[in-house]
Amino acid sequence: MIKIDRVVIVEGKYDKIRLTPILDAVIIETDGFGIFRDKAKQKLIRRLAETKGLLILTDSDSAGFKIRSFIGGSVPPEKVVHAYIPDIFGKERRKVLPSKEGKLGVEGISDEVLIKVLTNAGVTCTEEESRGRKVTVTDLYEDGISGGADSKSKRTALLKRLDLPERLSTSSLIKMINIFMTYDEYKDAVKSIDQTAAQKGV
Repeated sequence: MIKIDRVVIVEGKYDKIRLTPILDAVIIETDGFGIFRDKAKQKLIRRLAETKGLLILTDSDSAGFKIRSFIGGSVPPEKVVHAYIPDIFGKERRKVLPSKEGKLGVEGISDEVLIKVLTNAGVTCTEEESRGRKVTVTDLYEDGISGGADSKSKRTALLKRLDLPERLSTSSLIKMINIFMTYDEYKDAVKSIDQTAAQKGV
């Protein structure tokens, strides 16, 4: 796998599915033009840019460039690296017809092209400093953030503390926790949430 220390921004779920087996990185989807009205995701992307930096990898058609421009213009330029897919004409396997402009998007390019694109952007194989033990799914379960009777309220409290969207999946939540907090900071947050809940219950 190719390790990238920046957060990778792609347009849709099929792009993310395509990249997940290849990249060791946090990958965020814009849901296409949905990013233009999703204030919560915009805020999250700005925070990720400040914390980790972004690698924008959108399609090379006009829609991809509009999304790229929107995101790139919303964060400091020094926090963004752009990776550009060359104009390769063809059709993705899952589609009946080629795209409007006839170009392959992120999901349609070969591993070789992807590696070249990332190498040209200068972002591959960057090792980040170890921050110690990472938070896992088991931690969330044992701490009552998932799978328990009162998990919903504790999860909501943790999301609010991290200033994250409520709709975040468990896997995405774990990634965000490990970006924004150390393990010890996470445990302190859980302890604080438990204490607040106990006080309210008195």
